[in-house]
Amino acid sequence: MTLRFTLLFLALVTFMGCKDDSAERLAANKKDLEKKDAIFTAINNAWSFRTIQPQAKSQTLIANWEELRLLLLELNQKPKSTIGAFQKKSIDLTKKVDSVYNSIPSNLQIPEFKSRFLVLLNQFRTLELFITLDEIPQTKVIAVIEEINKQLASIEIQLDEFVRKSEVPMEQGESDMIRMLDTSRAAKNIPKNLEKID
Repeated sequence: MTLRFTLLFLALVTFMGCKDDSAERLAANKKDLEKKDAIFTAINNAWSFRTIQPQAKSQTLIANWEELRLLLLELNQKPKSTIGAFQKKSIDLTKKVDSVYNSIPSNLQIPEFKSRFLVLLNQFRTLELFITLDEIPQTKVIAVIEEINKQLASIEIQLDEFVRKSEVPMEQGESDMIRMLDTSRAAKNIPKNLEKID
């Protein structure tokens, strides 16, 4: 008889322990869902990219730049449903920015311009990294989005600055001076009497 009571008591304790474990698991799942919803809401509210809208004269520089046009269209399309949609979008944006960086038109192949797009590419890679982590650091994601917007503004300013500088007329003799400063075109200045020294 005592054996029956002992077995019944153990079964009851085990059953109660399982019930408590299920309740804890449900509470943990609920808390995890609430946390993910809060992260989704914060990222959804912050996910807004500025577009590059240079002055009319600057737009002629990028008029035929198809990769940049596609990037700007992609920036205007916001994911809506889940964090997974934001993760997929960040991967797509990184690929688009990489394509833009690799297709910079020859008239804009200057260090000031290329470096800005390289920084933009690295910022999108950082965004992709943060948003695809298991534990998404929402404050870092929001900070990277803000930095991306600043970099897009910097690119727009650089485009306008490039046009402004190109409209400044050269002074007399400036082109000769620039040519002389170019060390790759400079002739060797070896005195004739030193060329054949044994």
